Amino acid sequence: MTLDTVLASVSADPLLWSDFNALCDAGGRLAGSSSESSAFTFAAVRMAAIGPTRNEPAPYAGWLCHEARVIHEPSGEEIPCAPLLGTMPCQDLVLEVKDLGRGAPGHVGLDGLAVLARHEYPFATHTIHRRVKLNAAREAGAAAFLIVQPEPGVGPVSGSSGRAGGPGIPALGIGIEGAARLLEGGRVRISIAAEDRPMETPNLILEIPGRGPEYVVLSAHLDGHSLAESALDNATGVAAALAMARAVRPFVTGAPRGLMLCIFGAEEWALAGSRSWLGAMDPERRDRMAFNLNLDSIAGSPKLTALTSGFAKLPGFLTGAVPGLGVHEPLMPNSDHANFAAHGIPATRIVAGFNEPESRLRLLLTGADKRRLAPEAELRAATLACTRMLWEALMAPELDLRG
Repeated sequence: MTLDTVLASVSADPLLWSDFNALCDAGGRLAGSSSESSAFTFAAVRMAAIGPTRNEPAPYAGWLCHEARVIHEPSGEEIPCAPLLGTMPCQDLVLEVKDLGRGAPGHVGLDGLAVLARHEYPFATHTIHRRVKLNAAREAGAAAFLIVQPEPGVGPVSGSSGRAGGPGIPALGIGIEGAARLLEGGRVRISIAAEDRPMETPNLILEIPGRGPEYVVLSAHLDGHSLAESALDNATGVAAALAMARAVRPFVTGAPRGLMLCIFGAEEWALAGSRSWLGAMDPERRDRMAFNLNLDSIAGSPKLTALTSGFAKLPGFLTGAVPGLGVHEPLMPNSDHANFAAHGIPATRIVAGFNEPESRLRLLLTGADKRRLAPEAELRAATLACTRMLWEALMAPELDLRG
């Protein structure tokens, strides 16, 4: 069987593991950094070996941070911190501190305070997203927001502020040790030297036509954060997508639909890169996208789940390709698949560790997101499962997933 040939190719592909390590070697790949630029150069070379590749850049509301400091007063102790991407700058902002616990919306009377809220495991049914907590605190009058990574010994947590150059309040991630110090008493002094600036992210696109006009879009985001290697999120997805494209390349021209491989930037900036790219696209081109298979953080646990964005036919299609695959049906706008779904394109995000808060995925967005969290056997098994989904989408005689 041809699928067996493709799976054997993925199983034996030495570049899957070496690509993953090369992306980790590039560093955290923060959008706009030299780390990201070198990783995109590497990815472009790998894609060009598969087929003609072009860069379709997209604008986004960028931001450059020169320095961020959180200081406990009156002790003068500096608290390790990570400014949330795009956050509002400030200079020597001295505030009283209030602990909001989980930080769920509903707090009142926060005028002029620096508030603490706990970071939650990002891939769970009942998680309250960081930006929901931030926006609720701002609306309640808070003057600054500190999101607390709860595990000792890990340090601060990163993430996007979602501000995109608009109004906002200073927002930073800190570790549980820093939060404990602030809650001993005294005030906090916050300084963020940063500037908003229009930026442009690369988006690498490779199209291999099939027999018909439709395409299956295989996507992964390359950008990350500066705290570590952004290994799980998302060197795993990029390395897997490259391996999958290499394996199916010889068969796509005879398939009912073509393959479009997309390596996006600025995903960590509230999904800005793919949103801008899709929004500026000719509607006829979007209409030819039959399905988006988005790979984002596919190792860190052996359990894979498809976040299926509310398209009723998707769960059966995906579990038909990979029996035992976990499925979550309501849309979770936590990766690039959400932008495809917003344009009516059936889309799924494949993620490891859904509803497993003790899994290694808990260390995303921290300085612990390094390659040791993703064993080769686990990454290869996830890539094989995703290959089965891709193959079914390419080869099914009919693919109507929009119902």
